[in-house]
Amino acid sequence: MNYGDVLVMGGTSDARMLCQQLDAANVAYTLSVATPTGKQLAGDIKGQVRCGRLERDHMIAWLQENRTRWVIDASHPYAEVVSRNIMSACEAAGVLLSRYQRPEQLSDLTHPHLYTVQSIQQACDVARDFGERVLLTTGSKDLATWRAGLPEKTLLARVLPVPDVIQQCADLGFGVGEIFALCGPFSAEFNAAFYRQCQADVVVTKASGAEGGYQEKVQPCLDAGIPCIVITRPAPLVTGEELLESQAAFAARLTRWLAEA
Repeated sequence: MNYGDVLVMGGTSDARMLCQQLDAANVAYTLSVATPTGKQLAGDIKGQVRCGRLERDHMIAWLQENRTRWVIDASHPYAEVVSRNIMSACEAAGVLLSRYQRPEQLSDLTHPHLYTVQSIQQACDVARDFGERVLLTTGSKDLATWRAGLPEKTLLARVLPVPDVIQQCADLGFGVGEIFALCGPFSAEFNAAFYRQCQADVVVTKASGAEGGYQEKVQPCLDAGIPCIVITRPAPLVTGEELLESQAAFAARLTRWLAEA
């Protein structure tokens, strides 16, 4: 059984659901995750799990050594550098690449307090016009950029309850009352109470789609009259029939791949 035949990239809940489909089809595969947290979130899948970041050259070598025939990029929608490395490695190694990316849901919500931007810099520009307390629900990766972009604001970070993430927050000067270590997704009711409790003057989030609880994050903001800034996703690098935007679309692509194999 060649676990390198199919490589799934990503530590998201989406990636885990794709792996479950591969399990059901008795396809051997490797799930590649960047961190131990990603490995933990993978749960009891049947495939092999490799942990650690794969740079482009290492990825090319891995694909060649394992005679990989299909790569499924299910990395985070905002991990543009990762997706570029995956695409470049697949092109160099001559391997089929599909991109799984959940729909954004952006068009479902419009409101005077809803601001859509394309970058952290643009989000900082908008946030400066509002109150003191800025709640960031955008993950831990860019906290240093937020700190540099909004030095005059009180930043509140909602991040995963992982020791190295908490340490990162502390190293960046976040106090105990400014770190909220929680694992979502959260209900709209929870978010409404949370926004009140942390006294957010403005909330920043990403277009995380239904699985990421996008509407449950944004609607309570708007209902409470709190400005909400949404950072839109980078355009997907993979287009056409290899861009898969639902579990059903992946199931259909898997069926075709098995028939071709």
